[in-house]
Amino acid sequence: MTDVTRILDAIEQGDAQAADDLLPLVYEELRRLAAQNMAQEQPGQTLQATALVHEAYLRLVGVEAQNWNSRGHFFAAAAEAMRRILVENARRKKSLKRGGNRRRVEMDEADAAIEAPLEDLLVLDEALTKLSGEEPTIADLVKLRYFAGLPLDQVAKILEISPSTAARYWAYGRVWLLEEVTRDDE
Repeated sequence: MTDVTRILDAIEQGDAQAADDLLPLVYEELRRLAAQNMAQEQPGQTLQATALVHEAYLRLVGVEAQNWNSRGHFFAAAAEAMRRILVENARRKKSLKRGGNRRRVEMDEADAAIEAPLEDLLVLDEALTKLSGEEPTIADLVKLRYFAGLPLDQVAKILEISPSTAARYWAYGRVWLLEEVTRDDE
């Protein structure tokens, strides 16, 4: 059992000190994930990678008791928290009083939905929510690849599927999202 898994178990048991012990162990990896997400943001972004890490961490070990099965599960939850924070930030920016009249950028077939500019983050979020209702495992795979930046083999291990199934799901998810996003444009 790794130190992270041990500390996650202690947090589950209600050990208040364990949450303080967790941050130093996971901070650098969370910071790397946040930096990857922030690198895709539009120039002039006011949200910093450090702030994204701190906000996600507070949501993960905050008020509600969490139940993480493993280190991978924790980082999957971190990726989801970061996605939600970025979506909330995009919604806040899109509101009219904050310049919400920005135009949408079209994606061509060379761009996968996964590589969409974060200006289209709200459209991507809507499509991911719809995909979650139809194919939850594929949606989880897309979230782990896009928001956590995890390699396909690691995602397969977290989702407990074979690497070849993960590759098929990844291809399907990219095409499905692209079609869903372009359908909204028509």
